[in-house]
Amino acid sequence: MSKPLQDNICESQLFERLYKKHAKNLHDFLYYKFGEHLNPQDQVQEAFIKLWQNCGKIAPAKAKSYLFTTANNLMLNVVAHQKVVLKFSKKPQKHSTNETPEFVLQEKEYHQKLQNAISNLTEAQRVAFLMNRIEGKRFKEIAELLDISVKAVEKRIYGALKKLREEVDGL
Repeated sequence: MSKPLQDNICESQLFERLYKKHAKNLHDFLYYKFGEHLNPQDQVQEAFIKLWQNCGKIAPAKAKSYLFTTANNLMLNVVAHQKVVLKFSKKPQKHSTNETPEFVLQEKEYHQKLQNAISNLTEAQRVAFLMNRIEGKRFKEIAELLDISVKAVEKRIYGALKKLREEVDGL
């Protein structure tokens, strides 16, 4: 035997009446207490969602109290989260590294030399080399994609490595 309509918040008509009766007052309460910048309307919606999820456990006489308490707690959670965000944003971020400026400059110069050397490769060598070293493809995959033999791929990549070693010291 089901409960009568006035005893069950899970009935959509009663829930709708509760929403129409308390939503504006709940929004105003949150707005006056916390302000607009924390989106009180979102917390009103969340409170009604929680009421709906727990509709079988809450008596209609306690619904208003449940809504206001839940919405207030949700807003307090938002305030606490904002405090954490603010605290973290004030904390100075470490932007330094253990690398010396000389090392960083050498690294940039080396990278530039490498890029120039790669651009000086023949197109066939460059394509095979980049597919192997950057994309991580195996010789057989490259051969299938380029429609050439595995030996031809090997020759292109080894030729590219030889040229790169000649042009870039320490490679």
